Amino acid sequence: MNLILFGAPGSGKGTQSDLLVKKLGMIQLSTGDLFRNAIKNKTKLGIEAQTYMDEGQLVPDSIVINMVEEMLLTGVSNFILDGFPRTLAQAESLEELVLRLKINISKAIFLDVPSEVLLGRLTGRRVCTKCGAVYHIESKQSKVEDVCDSCGAELIQRNDDKQGVIQARLDAYQNFTSPLKEFYKKSGRYIEVNGNRNTEEVYQEIEKIVK
Repeated sequence: MNLILFGAPGSGKGTQSDLLVKKLGMIQLSTGDLFRNAIKNKTKLGIEAQTYMDEGQLVPDSIVINMVEEMLLTGVSNFILDGFPRTLAQAESLEELVLRLKINISKAIFLDVPSEVLLGRLTGRRVCTKCGAVYHIESKQSKVEDVCDSCGAELIQRNDDKQGVIQARLDAYQNFTSPLKEFYKKSGRYIEVNGNRNTEEVYQEIEKIVK
């Protein structure tokens, strides 16, 4: 089964995708990871994407769609699209793309989390500069402050996780991403999951949907 997992920044898309990968052997296709790798390697697309991400703005559709098409052309299956589509235009382009490539996306799962909860989750997030492991100053602390348990590298707060930028990200989400709910309701693939629960409870519900 191929899935779309979407919701506001901080709703838990990445965490749930990781669990689906580990427990069900699915493949996570994360545009966020693609962007960060491109930025780290200073590719043309990475440099362009960074200017938008640092300001809390959505990366333009043309950049995102080209990256996703490259991923799908590899023949990947049993995947989770995490972080894409983010706009109605991207959703429409994705429909055209999967139709052309004869790929079926079965479900679009929306993680519903209140705005005030999202803000707390994002401002407390810390990310490893080397392996990308994610921690939180309240819910998932590292054993040594600001040091990754896995590889010993430094933990930092990303520019796009700072409070001013986060508010811009949430505003952008409301303006551009919320209409996706109606889009996928019309297609009959929309399922809403309460993301304001502990990680395992949310996962168990998603696993039932997948199975």
